[in-house]
Amino acid sequence: MKKVFAIVVILLAVAGIYTAWNLLGPTVDAPDGKYFYIATGSSYQKVKNDLQQQDIISGNFFFDKLARQAKYHNNVKAGRYEIEDGMSTYNLVRMLRSGKQSPVKLVINKIRTKEDLARKIGQQFESDSIDMINFLGNNDSLQNYNLDSHTVMVAVIPNTYLIYWNAPVKKIFGTLKNEQEKFWTKERKQKAAAKNLNINQVYTMASIVEEETNKLKDKGLIASVYMNRINKGMKLEADPTVKYAMRNFGLKRILYGHLRYASPYNTYQQKGLPPGPICTPSAETIDAVLDAPETDYIFFVAKPDFNGYSNFAENYQQHLKYAKEYQTALDELIRKKQAQ
Repeated sequence: MKKVFAIVVILLAVAGIYTAWNLLGPTVDAPDGKYFYIATGSSYQKVKNDLQQQDIISGNFFFDKLARQAKYHNNVKAGRYEIEDGMSTYNLVRMLRSGKQSPVKLVINKIRTKEDLARKIGQQFESDSIDMINFLGNNDSLQNYNLDSHTVMVAVIPNTYLIYWNAPVKKIFGTLKNEQEKFWTKERKQKAAAKNLNINQVYTMASIVEEETNKLKDKGLIASVYMNRINKGMKLEADPTVKYAMRNFGLKRILYGHLRYASPYNTYQQKGLPPGPICTPSAETIDAVLDAPETDYIFFVAKPDFNGYSNFAENYQQHLKYAKEYQTALDELIRKKQAQ
């Protein structure tokens, strides 16, 4: 009798250890990419099946017991969840039940078009890129933000954003817009007003400067050229706007035929700033525009040593001299390359 009792005790102990191991032991395996995604509207059965199919759990018996005890089976929360190797089933259920998902790190640097932004969103979030482009092009939706389909990209300040994977497009855009509102401090707004520009105009001008140069020293000077042209009623004649108008960002040289391309963004055809930005400029470039010095410069052209900087001129004669020096150097460079 004692022997039977001892066996029962041992079996109960083994069962207890086995159960404890499956509930509290490191039985969970991280999936490829370490994140587990639950789409909006997913059923509990689908969550169980996906966990097992992705080899995150080896079986669903203990998961199911814990999930039902925690009432997770009727409270599934969509999201992107980080699964750690060696996680316990208990902690897995607790994380999913609480909806403690890991946000997506959305890194925005230079983006040129609404389509590029929509594509990026579609690649990183549950929301489809088509939903995003429809939102960005819908003037009825954008008027709530005092924006339209041309100016909408001024709401995008290059930065790193933490946004939940299952956030709808309106929520994603709202996060970007909130960052824009924080960026435009009272001081920055005052600087814009001092130059007789609103924040959208500053952003748009900064987008052109961004495409013109990556040299900080030249950014403010180039901005001063464009401001002077606007004040004199001249056309900006900015090459990057032609590339944007044509959606041909690989153009190396702008030819006469390109200048005739009909578009409100082609500043060889239209006076003043284009109706919206041609890329998302960095905060550094925006500040360079706001802090642009007062100059009499009307023209600029790349220096003949190809160091990335420009020569600036106050009159056309001086500009022609610099332009000829650059063209001569460029022709020589091409000749040397062809001779190789």
